[in-house]
Amino acid sequence: MKVKLITVGKLKEKYLKDGIAEYIKRLGRFTKFESIELTDEKTPDNASESENKAILDKEGQRILAKVGDRDYVIALAIEGKQFPSEQFAKELEQATLRGYSDITFIIGGSLGLSPKVKKRANQLMSFGLLTFPHQLMRLVLVEQIYRAFMIQQGSPYHK
Repeated sequence: MKVKLITVGKLKEKYLKDGIAEYIKRLGRFTKFESIELTDEKTPDNASESENKAILDKEGQRILAKVGDRDYVIALAIEGKQFPSEQFAKELEQATLRGYSDITFIIGGSLGLSPKVKKRANQLMSFGLLTFPHQLMRLVLVEQIYRAFMIQQGSPYHK
């Protein structure tokens, strides 16, 4: 199994890079992990609705170009489903039992995700109604992926 994380925008903060690298290293016991950073479009101040749509479309095309036809896709979106960690672990396990060998997570840019990306997703997932910096969500998501594997193993890490 392979886990892929597709994100829009460059991760800048060293402490976030270090945290993500630590969890990716830990995930190596369970799965191959690939992180793909895509260039974000510059959003002008006071951008019009049509400009925002064009930006989402461009970023969406870049995202979808990195998604495999047989990937199980979980996209982070505010309107997505919220999972307790145990249920999230079961969701990942069920995806593999249904024959998906690659699980792809997507975190969009500052404007979110295009409708085409959301439509391609097998699951929309939310971490709640709070707003988080997209860069911080990378760390939170990678930790939760690691936690899911630990839950599947019956590890005390989750307690």
